[in-house]
Amino acid sequence: MAAPFDQNDDSVVVIIGSGAGGGTLANELAQKGIDVVVLEAGGRHLPEDYVNDEWDSFAQLAWLDMRTTSGGWRVARDFPNLPAWIVKAVGGSTTHWAGASLRFQEHEWRVLSEYGSIPGANLLDWPITAAEMDPWYAAAEHKMGVTRTNGIPGLPGNNNFKVMEAGAKALGYQDVHTGRMAINSEIRDGRTYCHQLGFCFQGCKYGAKWSTAYTEIPAAEVTGHCEVREHAHVLMIEHDDAGKVSGVIYADADGNHQRQAARVVAVAGNSIESPRLLLNSASAMFPDGLANSSGQVGRNYMRHMTGSVYAIFEQPVRMWRGTTMAGIITDESINDPARGFVGGYEMETLSIGVPFMAAFLDPGGWGRSFASAMDGYENMAGMWLVGEDMPQASNQVTLHPTLTDQHGMPVPNVHFTDHPNDIAMRNHAYAQGAAVYEAVGATRTFPTPPYPSTHNLGTNRMAENPRDGVVNKWGQAHDVANLFISDGSQFTTGAAENPTLTIVALAIRQADHIASQMAAGTL
Repeated sequence: MAAPFDQNDDSVVVIIGSGAGGGTLANELAQKGIDVVVLEAGGRHLPEDYVNDEWDSFAQLAWLDMRTTSGGWRVARDFPNLPAWIVKAVGGSTTHWAGASLRFQEHEWRVLSEYGSIPGANLLDWPITAAEMDPWYAAAEHKMGVTRTNGIPGLPGNNNFKVMEAGAKALGYQDVHTGRMAINSEIRDGRTYCHQLGFCFQGCKYGAKWSTAYTEIPAAEVTGHCEVREHAHVLMIEHDDAGKVSGVIYADADGNHQRQAARVVAVAGNSIESPRLLLNSASAMFPDGLANSSGQVGRNYMRHMTGSVYAIFEQPVRMWRGTTMAGIITDESINDPARGFVGGYEMETLSIGVPFMAAFLDPGGWGRSFASAMDGYENMAGMWLVGEDMPQASNQVTLHPTLTDQHGMPVPNVHFTDHPNDIAMRNHAYAQGAAVYEAVGATRTFPTPPYPSTHNLGTNRMAENPRDGVVNKWGQAHDVANLFISDGSQFTTGAAENPTLTIVALAIRQADHIASQMAAGTL
């Protein structure tokens, strides 16, 4: 393990956050012999600590700091202080994620060129191509042990998947399988295979699911080049007179303010905390927030077009048995504007337990319809819909004008309203999801509006032109050469696919770039 680095050591790379982006970047740099300090706002929980209980686990892992919401989305009404269901702990939301690991499609890297200008949408082509990303995707798939790649077999299908598969085939869908998952289907990388416990969202008790908490982070620490400081909540990034970042101010476990000097700072705090931090780091040189000459910091917040469809059958399904996300239909992920919208969506099995089903199905509701749905829980099958939502400049993370958190820092407000394209896609997806289940004898189907999302994207987007975004193709701030964004907030657009594989691939790629720039003396 690395001895603690001196807080005045300005040769280190400081990484803020330890999830898919930050944890991967830390390990990649440490393996190259580069000294890294990881500042993680939460504590450390490992498989032996995880709790197979939805509410207790939520209290243990979730980011529960005060946040506010506004806009037309259902979350602002039903979950006004919980815009996102993400984790505050070492490993970030790789503790909570379901494991789906899908590559973006070729056209999703160039959506402005592909879709054309969409009124109300702030579309932009990525400054990266699909061909450029291929080797980095391959490296990420190998690192994460993604099933159906590198000769790794797929996971077995549970009842929830078998019901969806039968319905999909009855409708003529072609691409239906148990998914490309970063969950071991066989012993690999010193970790056992999936035991089908069904508590994927609560942390994998067996460690079969890839999480930086017990893969990248310990691998980085053992090199001696990485120190992880837990309960280190970053408040501000400082810069010198030349406009380069020079250090980070954070609150420690006791609430005392500490400073860590830095040669490079990489921000990987999720698409809500990362822009919040840049906005909170405003100065005379950066009056609108650090790296925000474009005015794009906090803007273009995306969460994916999302919703769920559940169905009740005459016989038990027991959807909670087995992996939470147990299979996928990808046929609708194409771009086919004839459906009434651009972009596409995935249909993925989903199961949640009775406590969360009661909370999410109809928050605060009761009555015959709700009670009868819950009464049919044992006979229920479920799927999650996830599609490409449109970036909009007005969907943004801002600093609340009056409310502050436990550290005196302005809380983030997350403003979101669906784009008409999102609504058209969701309605199509609801209809197709219901049709899948009705094709195999569902007695009742019902759509469920979006939950607080784990897919939080945009807000510090990549753009070739500095006026259009916050960072360049390497995640490097246009305004500040030694400042990087290393999480999903750098996404130019969201694509239809779950984002974690792309976040990891970009982090591996970014590490190579940072290392080469440091070696050349340009960082």
